[in-house]
Amino acid sequence: MIIKDKSDISENEVTEKSLYLSRRDFIKKTTLTAAALSAGFVFVPNAHGGFDIVKKTDTTGGEKITKEIAAKSYNNFYEFTTSKGDVKDLAADFPTDPWEIEVTGLVKKPLKFSVDEVKRFAGTQERIYRLRCVEGWSMVIPWNGFSLSELVKKCEPLSSAKYIQFVTKLDKEHMPGARSNVLEWPYMEGLRMDEAMNPLAMLVFGMYGGELPNQNGAPVRVIVPWKYGFKSIKSIVRIVFTDKQPSTSWNIAAPDEYGFYANVNPQVDHPRWSQARERRIGSFGKIDTKPFNGYADQVAHLYKGMDLSRFF
Repeated sequence: MIIKDKSDISENEVTEKSLYLSRRDFIKKTTLTAAALSAGFVFVPNAHGGFDIVKKTDTTGGEKITKEIAAKSYNNFYEFTTSKGDVKDLAADFPTDPWEIEVTGLVKKPLKFSVDEVKRFAGTQERIYRLRCVEGWSMVIPWNGFSLSELVKKCEPLSSAKYIQFVTKLDKEHMPGARSNVLEWPYMEGLRMDEAMNPLAMLVFGMYGGELPNQNGAPVRVIVPWKYGFKSIKSIVRIVFTDKQPSTSWNIAAPDEYGFYANVNPQVDHPRWSQARERRIGSFGKIDTKPFNGYADQVAHLYKGMDLSRFF
């Protein structure tokens, strides 16, 4: 690192132009502080030096939040590697700007959105969600984004659209894992329309009050907290509305192990291990796994009358 004498430091290096230009916007926003706080909103810094109004919700009943360093360095992202501890380093140079999300299928008009456009669809919220991996470990993470239903509404799906398929970016140059045959690429996931419209399903572009890191699915991903983690697809570039149940990567790879629904169910074991208990990252020992990951009150009605040992 080069340390300059004060006389050698230019005005541009002292204050970035973007911070200077955001000052008037910052002043306007801070006048809303009292009213916003009384309505259950908080302020968090954004990348431009101002503050965004964020509605904060803890869906866990006050469970201990996973340490940020753990959540950002223990990751499943097979496009980079199957080694959870190595994803962060391998994803460091993954390019996420510019980025577009293409919408196709049963919609009134096919569309393309930039990530910045997506962020303006609805007010940003912070939601603390449990995330349970099919492998038996879990975390509690504050995510930043808004309900996936807001994006779905913007896409204006036809009444015949019953499912949504999501597709991850395929970039073999920057994703070394995608050069392997671990899965069929690109990575694909899907939801039934009523699942996607449930308020808990979340479109995410940040965590812990900051931008979403590459290893966690930058620049935009989905979080479906009542399902196993592999349903919460990362780095989305395409959304397809369809009238048929879409193909999903893990269901293609091992249909006897990974069903389309992937609801957290402690009574249905994975063929190679029990799902009854889980290891919370950052804590000792194991805890009992909750049906639907603890969100049964909000989502169990979606599966009324279904045999969840068959539709797993």
